[in-house]
Amino acid sequence: MATVSATQAALTLLAEIVGEHGPVLFHQSGGCCDGSSPMCYPQGEFRLGEHDVRLGDIGGMPFYISGRQHEVWKHTDLVIDVVPGRGGMFSLDNGRERRFLTRSTLCAPGDQGGLRK
Repeated sequence: MATVSATQAALTLLAEIVGEHGPVLFHQSGGCCDGSSPMCYPQGEFRLGEHDVRLGDIGGMPFYISGRQHEVWKHTDLVIDVVPGRGGMFSLDNGRERRFLTRSTLCAPGDQGGLRK
Protein backbone atom coordinates (compact mmCIF):
# COMPACT_ATOMS: atom_id res chain seq x y z
CA MET A 1 0.00 0.00 0.00
CA ALA A 2 1.38 3.40 -0.95
CA THR A 3 2.20 5.82 1.84
CA VAL A 4 3.04 9.51 1.98
CA SER A 5 5.48 11.44 4.16
CA ALA A 6 7.23 14.81 4.00
CA THR A 7 10.71 16.23 4.51
CA GLN A 8 11.30 19.00 7.04
CA ALA A 9 11.64 21.47 4.15
CA ALA A 10 8.19 20.47 2.87
CA LEU A 11 6.67 20.79 6.34
CA THR A 12 8.19 24.26 6.71
CA LEU A 13 6.77 25.45 3.36
CA LEU A 14 3.43 23.84 4.21
CA ALA A 15 3.27 25.69 7.54
CA GLU A 16 3.94 28.97 5.71
CA ILE A 17 1.13 28.28 3.24
CA VAL A 18 -1.33 27.17 5.94
CA GLY A 19 -0.47 30.32 7.91
CA GLU A 20 -1.55 32.43 4.93
CA HIS A 21 -4.43 30.36 3.52
CA GLY A 22 -5.74 28.15 6.32
CA PRO A 23 -6.23 24.39 5.93
CA VAL A 24 -5.17 22.92 2.59
CA LEU A 25 -5.21 19.59 0.83
CA PHE A 26 -2.78 17.99 -1.59
CA HIS A 27 -3.62 16.12 -4.76
CA GLN A 28 -0.85 14.31 -6.59
CA SER A 29 -0.77 15.67 -10.11
CA GLY A 30 -1.10 13.10 -12.84
CA GLY A 31 -1.05 15.62 -15.67
CA CYS A 32 1.68 16.05 -18.22
CA CYS A 33 2.35 19.68 -17.36
CA ASP A 34 2.92 19.31 -13.63
CA GLY A 35 4.64 15.92 -13.73
CA SER A 36 5.65 14.92 -10.23
CA SER A 37 4.26 18.02 -8.55
CA PRO A 38 1.78 17.53 -5.76
CA MET A 39 -0.78 20.31 -6.09
CA CYS A 40 -1.73 22.24 -2.95
CA TYR A 41 -5.22 23.80 -2.71
CA PRO A 42 -7.31 25.47 0.00
CA GLN A 43 -9.61 22.85 1.54
CA GLY A 44 -13.04 23.15 0.00
CA GLU A 45 -11.78 24.67 -3.26
CA PHE A 46 -10.76 21.42 -4.95
CA ARG A 47 -13.41 18.90 -5.92
CA LEU A 48 -12.31 15.38 -5.11
CA GLY A 49 -13.42 12.62 -7.45
CA GLU A 50 -15.28 9.57 -6.23
CA HIS A 51 -12.26 7.41 -7.10
CA ASP A 52 -9.61 9.60 -5.44
CA VAL A 53 -7.66 7.80 -2.71
CA ARG A 54 -6.48 9.44 0.51
CA LEU A 55 -2.92 8.23 1.11
CA GLY A 56 -2.61 9.94 4.48
CA ASP A 57 -1.70 13.33 5.88
CA ILE A 58 1.39 15.51 5.84
CA GLY A 59 1.67 18.25 8.39
CA GLY A 60 -1.91 17.44 9.39
CA MET A 61 -3.21 18.14 5.88
CA PRO A 62 -4.82 15.39 3.73
CA PHE A 63 -3.01 14.01 0.69
CA TYR A 64 -4.92 12.43 -2.22
CA ILE A 65 -4.13 10.70 -5.49
CA SER A 66 -6.45 9.65 -8.31
CA GLY A 67 -7.64 6.06 -8.20
CA ARG A 68 -6.10 5.29 -11.58
CA GLN A 69 -2.72 6.72 -10.57
CA HIS A 70 -2.93 4.95 -7.21
CA GLU A 71 -3.38 1.63 -9.00
CA VAL A 72 -0.08 2.21 -10.82
CA TRP A 73 1.76 3.61 -7.77
CA LYS A 74 0.22 1.41 -5.06
CA HIS A 75 3.57 -0.16 -4.19
CA THR A 76 5.33 3.19 -3.90
CA ASP A 77 6.16 5.34 -0.88
CA LEU A 78 5.82 9.02 -1.75
CA VAL A 79 8.04 11.58 -0.03
CA ILE A 80 7.01 15.21 -0.48
CA ASP A 81 10.05 17.49 -0.68
CA VAL A 82 10.81 21.08 -1.73
CA VAL A 83 13.06 22.24 -4.57
CA PRO A 84 13.77 25.68 -6.08
CA GLY A 85 11.34 26.77 -8.78
CA ARG A 86 7.73 27.68 -9.42
CA GLY A 87 4.81 25.56 -8.30
CA GLY A 88 1.94 24.43 -10.48
CA MET A 89 -0.17 27.21 -11.96
CA PHE A 90 -3.09 26.68 -9.55
CA SER A 91 -1.10 25.34 -6.60
CA LEU A 92 -0.56 27.50 -3.50
CA ASP A 93 3.22 27.00 -3.70
CA ASN A 94 3.31 28.96 -6.97
CA GLY A 95 5.16 32.30 -6.83
CA ARG A 96 7.30 31.40 -3.81
CA GLU A 97 10.41 30.39 -5.77
CA ARG A 98 10.14 27.04 -3.96
CA ARG A 99 7.83 24.25 -4.95
CA PHE A 100 6.72 20.88 -3.70
CA LEU A 101 8.10 17.81 -5.47
CA THR A 102 7.21 14.15 -5.06
CA ARG A 103 10.05 11.69 -4.69
CA SER A 104 9.38 7.98 -4.44
CA THR A 105 10.73 4.62 -3.38
CA LEU A 106 9.27 1.23 -4.23
CA CYS A 107 7.86 -0.90 -1.44
CA ALA A 108 9.08 -4.48 -1.17
CA PRO A 109 6.27 -7.06 -1.49
CA GLY A 110 4.77 -7.59 1.95
CA ASP A 111 6.65 -4.60 3.39
CA GLN A 112 4.33 -2.36 5.41
CA GLY A 113 6.66 0.63 5.48
CA GLY A 114 8.52 0.48 2.21
CA LEU A 115 12.24 0.44 1.71
CA ARG A 116 13.98 3.04 3.83
CA LYS A 117 17.60 4.09 3.61
